[in-house]
Amino acid sequence: MPNPYLPWERPAEWGDRPCLRDDREELTYDDFAARVAAAAEQFADLGVARGSVVAVMLPNRIELLTSIVAAWRLGATATPINPVFTATEAEYQIRDADAALVVANDATAPTAGRTLLQVDDLRTVAQRPAAAPITDNNAPALLIYTSGSTGKPKGVILTHANVSAMSSMMDDSLSLSSEDHCLLVLPLFHVNAICVSFLATMRSGGRLSILSRFHPVEFMTAIQELRPTYFSAVPTIFSHLLALPTEMEFDTSSVRFAICGAAPASQELLEGFEARYGFPLLEGYGLTECTCAATANPIDGPRKIGTVGVALPGQTVGIMGTDGTLLPAGERGEVVIRGDNVMLGYLNRPDATAEALGDGWLHTGDVGILDEDGYLRLVDRIKDMIIRGGENLYPKEIETVLAHDPAVVEVAVVGRPDPVYGEVPVAFVALHPERTTTVEALRALCAEHLTKVKVPVDITVLETLPKNPVGKLDKPTLRKHSASATA
Repeated sequence: MPNPYLPWERPAEWGDRPCLRDDREELTYDDFAARVAAAAEQFADLGVARGSVVAVMLPNRIELLTSIVAAWRLGATATPINPVFTATEAEYQIRDADAALVVANDATAPTAGRTLLQVDDLRTVAQRPAAAPITDNNAPALLIYTSGSTGKPKGVILTHANVSAMSSMMDDSLSLSSEDHCLLVLPLFHVNAICVSFLATMRSGGRLSILSRFHPVEFMTAIQELRPTYFSAVPTIFSHLLALPTEMEFDTSSVRFAICGAAPASQELLEGFEARYGFPLLEGYGLTECTCAATANPIDGPRKIGTVGVALPGQTVGIMGTDGTLLPAGERGEVVIRGDNVMLGYLNRPDATAEALGDGWLHTGDVGILDEDGYLRLVDRIKDMIIRGGENLYPKEIETVLAHDPAVVEVAVVGRPDPVYGEVPVAFVALHPERTTTVEALRALCAEHLTKVKVPVDITVLETLPKNPVGKLDKPTLRKHSASATA
């Protein structure tokens, strides 16, 4: 059976099916395969070979995906770069990855001295018969860089085996078929968009529509006009959609489900969104190091609000104690993962690789609890834990209480240095544009549901909370803001 996540291995009868569209054009599966072959030919002419790395610094568009898969056809690795990176950030990734070629928008793009191919010059028609593709399941396919919140970004090495396993797991979990149509809005420099939206859709013979940016009204209009059956997004996007004025109505009847991941979502958000728009949000959990996803609430089965679901097919998720033993259901510990989707390691970081994978499990750094049915509830990040006077406080517990206020759209709790207690909790919230609350009301809500040591000593209302490039709340920035405010 062909492995259809690679376009040259797909069934022949898929050729004239709609495959990809963006703001500029639409391609069938045959069209896309031809574009990939032409780009691969051009990359080879520019010196890309087996084992090379191709850096792709483009906004969401078809050519970004063409470039990634063209690199794979040559046995090369693709490293997508956030197109809004500064020259310093982009050139760090290009040098660290040792890229041979940079595909970017224009001549002003940072290249760190490497060969530049401007996207408008990307070859779309091959000039000679295509060479046979190089396929190696154990070779690196993607080099995805972490957000760098704990230091210099690390390159996560994901093999073709990892990527194939992940796309297959998503297909099985979501029951995708050729009738499915995914609307992609998340950035394609991240594994969520590449694996959950692009590759899982291609593997099933479905179609993918790529949006170049997110705007709430434009997004809902695209759902109404393009008629997708699913999409994947982060809680912030769902919060913006739920915050649209109630008099604005959209036809969402084509959507079977949406996936909510990358950060915790409140019960109010999940239930409120489903009640308004009429389709379920499947909350899931994962990280780049496991090629995106580890768990999800099932599409056909019990969805437990407050959990991120059960392990995807082919994965094992456990809870590990500090002594390295697996803990029984109901006990709190570090979330660990096994499966064919777990990364090969970090590029040129043997110590970090050993720390993450040394005992055969992927150590996530997340604290969680598995219930008797195997559903995972996340407690917090180990590194986000606040130690106040020797007592461990988990920000997520405080955030959950604050999120109960219907005016709160986003919330983040971080630790602030304190000369007496070491750390104290402080909260940052963003409010719904049509609803109001007060700092006093939020503090009273916390006092009602939390012991005194967990009540934030400060609550700051911001227009919006800072995000990292993937759309997750940027807690390191909030910690710096909080620390500087007391300096």
